[in-house]
Amino acid sequence: MTRLVIETRGLTKRYGGRAAVDDVDLHVAEGARYGFLGPNGSGKTTMVRMLLGLVYATRGEISVLGRPVPSRVAEVLPEIGAMVEGPAAYPHLSGRANLALLDASGPRRGRAGRRRERVEEVLERVGLGAVDRRPVRTYSLGMRQRLGLAGALLNRPRLLVLDEPTNGLDPHGIREVRDLLVTLNAAGTTVFLSSHLLAEIEALCTDVGVVDRGRLVLEDALDAVRGPTGRLVVRTPDPEAAARVLGRAVAERHGDTLVVDAAPGGPPALARHLVEHGVPLDGLAEQRRSLEDVVVALTGPGSDTARGARRNGARPDPTSGGIRR
Repeated sequence: MTRLVIETRGLTKRYGGRAAVDDVDLHVAEGARYGFLGPNGSGKTTMVRMLLGLVYATRGEISVLGRPVPSRVAEVLPEIGAMVEGPAAYPHLSGRANLALLDASGPRRGRAGRRRERVEEVLERVGLGAVDRRPVRTYSLGMRQRLGLAGALLNRPRLLVLDEPTNGLDPHGIREVRDLLVTLNAAGTTVFLSSHLLAEIEALCTDVGVVDRGRLVLEDALDAVRGPTGRLVVRTPDPEAAARVLGRAVAERHGDTLVVDAAPGGPPALARHLVEHGVPLDGLAEQRRSLEDVVVALTGPGSDTARGARRNGARPDPTSGGIRR
């Protein structure tokens, strides 16, 4: 049986007459990379703060690492690395000095020399190893994000809870953080990542929860969410010939790529049919739904989540049935 490191039941947080989080049942399995997806203002950060005991729920139950929160949150915090609503730091001190203070006040014990080694280790892991003694107030937003992630890693946590960890990073930095989280996850750390970026969740996560106006509208394994559409994607240097051979089965054309209705026998049968008619192939595969398709279908065109899914210059991607960024 899969062990849950985060579980909520009927979790609700109301501010006056508004429900920021509305009756949410969340299930995060040990060893998962769980993406908590929703636009700004959808209740993601409120949810994260409740998981860490920083905000009390109006009603509902929370269990983190097998213990109820907030009543026993002090027992689990030493095993959690967290960054919520951006990194906190003393602006007049250097990054190293901030981490040293955080480490000294944390649950880890050991000689000062060992703690300094750990500070240097996490700075290297997040790409700040070469940073000088400049105060944090001179850091860029991306550098501050890296410093916050370094602080979350100090205790070698079993569970990482991160709220928009790639905010302010350039594409190279985003990839570095993604690779780091995959490495940590492979070593046994469960990752719970809150983000409004579809591409970030789709590239990193194994499981996904989608929140819209405070309600959880989807929770599933990402592979299950991105299931087959029932169509096949054909890539060929001679799309005209392929279109003639396939006729009405062609549903879409995009340059050298054709999307066709699946035929009996699936990809092997279609490949044989094209080759027998002299059509060269560069590739043939099942078309799969994109996370965007699923989100838009669930939330509707007028929702904040659906509008967020269409931003950032997206254009059709026939290979996924969704978008290419």
